[in-house]
This record gives sequence, C-alpha cells and structure tokens, in this order.
Amino acid sequence: MSGSQIQFHMAVRYESQTRDPLVIGDKDYHQITEDIVRPIEANPSRLWWVGFLISVGLLCFGIFAVYEEVVYGTGQWNLNKTVGWGWDITNFVWWVGIGHAGTLISAILLLFRQGWRTGVNRAAEAMTIFAVMCAGQFPIFHMGRVWMAFFVLPYPNTRGPLWSNFNSPLLWDVFAISTYFTVSLLFWYSGLLPDLATVRDRAKLKWRKLMYGVLSFGWSGSTKHWQRHEALSLVLAGLSTPLVLSVHTIVSFDFATSVIPGWHTTIFPPYFVAGAVFSGFAMVQSLLIITRRVLGLQEYITINHIDVMNKIIVLTGSIVGVAYLTELFIAWYGQNGYESYAFFHNRADIFSPYGWSYYLMMGCNVLSPQIFWFKKMRRNITVTFFMSVIVNVGMWFERFVIIVTSIYRDYLPSSWSTYYSPTIWEVGFYLGTFGLFFTCFFLFAKFFPVIAVAEIKHILKKSGENYKAKMGHEETESAEAFYAEAQGAHH
Repeated sequence: MSGSQIQFHMAVRYESQTRDPLVIGDKDYHQITEDIVRPIEANPSRLWWVGFLISVGLLCFGIFAVYEEVVYGTGQWNLNKTVGWGWDITNFVWWVGIGHAGTLISAILLLFRQGWRTGVNRAAEAMTIFAVMCAGQFPIFHMGRVWMAFFVLPYPNTRGPLWSNFNSPLLWDVFAISTYFTVSLLFWYSGLLPDLATVRDRAKLKWRKLMYGVLSFGWSGSTKHWQRHEALSLVLAGLSTPLVLSVHTIVSFDFATSVIPGWHTTIFPPYFVAGAVFSGFAMVQSLLIITRRVLGLQEYITINHIDVMNKIIVLTGSIVGVAYLTELFIAWYGQNGYESYAFFHNRADIFSPYGWSYYLMMGCNVLSPQIFWFKKMRRNITVTFFMSVIVNVGMWFERFVIIVTSIYRDYLPSSWSTYYSPTIWEVGFYLGTFGLFFTCFFLFAKFFPVIAVAEIKHILKKSGENYKAKMGHEETESAEAFYAEAQGAHH
C-alpha cells in the first residue's frame, strides 16, 4: 500500500467523532426567525395564563407577608435570641446562587467561544436578573426599619459618627450584588437589541411596532452596529467573569469572617461559588425543559444542550461533596471542641434536632447527581427535570444547615433555642419571591425571544444538522477523489 493510501485509511479510521448538531432539522435563516419569534406574536395560550395568574397570586401573598413584617416588625418572624438569621438570609443566599449560571453561560462561555451556549444563554441571563431581584429584598426587609435602608449607602451626611461600617461583609454585599445586577442587566439587554429589531420589523400592530422600536434603540443591522455590539459583548463578558467568582465569594464572607463554630472556615469562598453554579444550572434546566416543550423549541434547545449542562451539574456537585467532607475532616483534625460539636453533634448527629436536614442536604447534593455519570440518564428529559428540582431543594437545605445549625446552640447552653421553625409570614415572603420570579419570567417569555435569534443564525452553518450533513458528504467525496487521484499517480 502506498503512503497516500495509508494516510487516507488512517484519516478515515481515526477521525474524531463529529459533535452533535446544535440546531436540529432542515433550517434556514428565515425558518429560525419564524420558529423563535412566532410565540411572541401569537396570543397567549391558556397554559400561559394559568401559570401567569398563579405566579401573580403568589406575588400578592408575598406582598401581604412583607406588609405584615414592615408594619409589625421582625417579631412577626420566628427569630429568637440565638437564631437571629433564619429563613430570610437562607433564602437570600439561595437566590443569589440561582443567579450564577446565567452570567457563567453568557460571559465565560462567550470568552471561550463555546457554541452550545447560544441555545440557553438568553433565558439563563434573564433568570439571573430575576433571581438577583428576589435576593436583594431579603437583607432590606431583614433590617426591620426598612425606611432606614439608605443608611447602608456611604454618602456624605450630618449624622456624626453614624457611618457605614466598611469592615462589614454585609456592606460588601451591597456593592457586589448591585454591580452584579447592573452588569448582568446590560449584558442581557445588549444581546436583545438585534432580536428586538427583528420583532419590530415584523410587527403588524402599531403599538407593538412603537414599543419594540423604542426598545431596539434604532438598531439597523449595519456593519458598524454589529462591530460595536461585538465589542460591547466582549467588554461586558470581561467584566462579568470576575463577578461570577467574586459575588458569591463575598456572600460567603458574611459567614467566614465571623468566629461562629461552623462558619469560621477558609473553604467557604470556593465552596459557595461551586454550590452557586451547581444550583444555578439546575434552575436553568428546570426552566428550559418546560420552556422548550411549551414553546416548541426542541430543535434549538436540544438533548445535547441538556447533556452538556448535566455534565457541569455532576462536576460542581462533586466539588460541593468534597467541600462537605473537607469540613468534617478539618473539624476532626483541628481538635477544636466547639468546632467538633457544631459539626458532629449539631449537624451530623441524626438524632439532633436538625440532623434530618443535614442528611437530606447530603443526599440531594452529593449522592443524587452521581446518576449523571451515565450518558443515558444525562440525556433523559424526565430524569433531568426531576434531578434539577432535587438539586435546588438540596441547595436550599445546604444554606439552611449552614445558618441555623451553626447558631441555634451557641457557647451558653442556657441560651439554646429548642427549635426554630418559620412563621406563615416568613414562608409567605419566600413564596412571594417565587411569584415575582415566575411573573417576570412569564412576561419575558411572552414579549421577548427566549432564544437569541441572531446567535443561533451565527452558528447555523457550522452546527446546524443539515449543514453538518452536507459538510460530511462533501468531505467524503473530496476524500474519495483524493484517494482515486493518489491511486492514479501511483500506477
């Protein structure tokens, strides 16, 4: 066999497997626009109205719960001398964590040029904004006198020594989360501009044409506009990337800079960031599995997208599991009696008042995601949806365990609280944030493209199923022609 023949056979035999297409079906640019924009132009379905009204109902209940707390004070919540942080701060940390996946998908994966982000980034970015809106309410209303919330802002005043404490991580939260929200909002909205212009140009009703015309800021699709759009996206991605790591790191400092047993640990920053990405991706899965089914977008949010995100879930879940075991090891190895008591009696003792929550957390966050090591499970829609809910339940209990089990028994047994459980107003506030989150998401899905139309078109000729098939056919023909030519030259 000649050298050219050997090269050809080696190329055919050891060729790497082609990646799955990111756009399924025989799609062209016009068909993509039709598929993604059509749900916006159609009248809301009955299913949309049912979901929207349930969300608004939860939001109204949450508003009433907050009203009760503001009028009558934080005594409406079941906080006590030992448990000064309960459901409110647990929910704050949980919602901040939910918002991490959107920025990671939109910023870090953009910088690394990962094509699969295009099907999921728009909804993930919107989810980030809504989650941060929910999270920011808890510390404000936890102040009790909410009308004094502006005291945390470091502006020149005549109040004498009453000034923001810059040594407090609670003040760092204000700066970190407000910056995170601002950059995420800019990232999301700048990416929307080309698609808003598409909806504007297709609009038949005058009010829709006017609304989308104002929102699209006069986008014309010129080369200059696209150049500026690309430059802005890269700048915002560069700003967002450190925020992905810094925001939940600073949130973890709320605990790690204290001297409370169970909190005073240096592993909190990376452990909190991994947990945030873990819970954020799980929430993205929950929302997108429903969205792709209801809006008929299975050809753009494919099984391949779900598979890749499940790989990230099992990775970050394993990191969180290592962090849990590290905490237990350090509590044992450090030989600090208070630290050991916090971990081995308050948490890991199944017979302690909150032992059940610790093992529920371990089961949901560490054991259950390991099912995603199996490809068949990663690509199963039902399993993925069920697991995404389980992960978010587990991550909520992680924050609950960290906060409540560390402070319900302090250094003085005489001040130990018997058991902390939330009142109806604490639960109502939490349900109200779900109402706000899903009300915003329903409105977003009705009036804005859930998938980035322009970005899907950008990857179509590289990752579309029909184009990949054509490329494979052309490569086979060129290889056969090369082989025939090499044989002729040899003879």
